[in-house]
Amino acid sequence: MDKQTQLELEAAAFRRLLAHLDERKDVQNIDLMNLAGFCRNCLAKWYLAEAEQKGLDLNYDQAREVIYGMPYQQWKDKYQI
Repeated sequence: MDKQTQLELEAAAFRRLLAHLDERKDVQNIDLMNLAGFCRNCLAKWYLAEAEQKGLDLNYDQAREVIYGMPYQQWKDKYQI
């Protein structure tokens, strides 16, 4: 497999993961941490770290908005138990 195809597949898998998490708002971050050792906030931190390595101007709140699909406080108010 060439590098571009691999990159496209990885990006598609990541988008599917985000879509799956978006569909499962009933699954709380603490549940994810207990079962998988990572949560939505971890994904946001990883996303931010990669952006910083590329020299992109992104902050943690912006990274969380990418992962949560909305501002974090809004998601928290609507879905966090």
